Amino acid sequence: MTATTAAREALEIEARPPHLLLALTEGRAVFELAAFFATRPLLGMLPKGDGHPVLVLPGFLASDGSTKPMRRLLQDLGYDTYGWKLGRNVRVDLARVHEMERLLLDIFQKTGRKVSIVGWSLGGVFARELAKLHPHAVRQVISLGSPIHDDRRHTNARRLFEMLNGKEPEPIKHGRFTGLDLAPPVPTTSILTRTDGIVHWRGSVQHPHKGEQTENIEVHASHCGLGVNPSVMVALADRLKQPEGQWAPFKPKLSQRWMFPQTRLH
Repeated sequence: MTATTAAREALEIEARPPHLLLALTEGRAVFELAAFFATRPLLGMLPKGDGHPVLVLPGFLASDGSTKPMRRLLQDLGYDTYGWKLGRNVRVDLARVHEMERLLLDIFQKTGRKVSIVGWSLGGVFARELAKLHPHAVRQVISLGSPIHDDRRHTNARRLFEMLNGKEPEPIKHGRFTGLDLAPPVPTTSILTRTDGIVHWRGSVQHPHKGEQTENIEVHASHCGLGVNPSVMVALADRLKQPEGQWAPFKPKLSQRWMFPQTRLH
């Protein structure tokens, strides 16, 4: 048995959704949104970007409205930001996958630059899979609380997702969206929180293999607050400002370390 196989089997044994008490505390996202707007002037002073395009994908059942604060901040930091303009993120079918592919390639061709993709929850799953399909067009992928393993028992949204999409969504029937734990061949960051009430934090952990440019960044946040949490914005700004082809793991400044717990993720 290989180490990779053993790790996957261990994940299957441990797979479970977050405790119900954590799910009931997701309302704290309101306070994270308030903190975002309270610190917005300071967030606007984060390192500026190089103007490359950033595509932001919303979470399950959400739309571009949920990512608007994040996109406006990234725009103010100098990035060419895009929402997905595909309505609510509900259905996972081949038509939706093709729409996202066209969106990514249109941005790539229009700007002439590789696209960074930021995906929140299910949006992060899409971001990783898009990067696997079109790595030549993707600069890096950053997922926020995304269930990046095939076992849906990691999320409290499993039953609703399967009710709307079936246990085997159309892309899976056609051989896509399997091996979700395998990172795309581009720099890939998973931002997660141990107090996630929707996706168990273990379901968001990347287990890097030799030669991969992957990392996990832990923050203090709720699942529903990841898209506005100030510490997530700090990490996003740091990851996006890296020169293309010069990726390095995240190292917060001394003054920022309190935002990022240094716990073992396994």
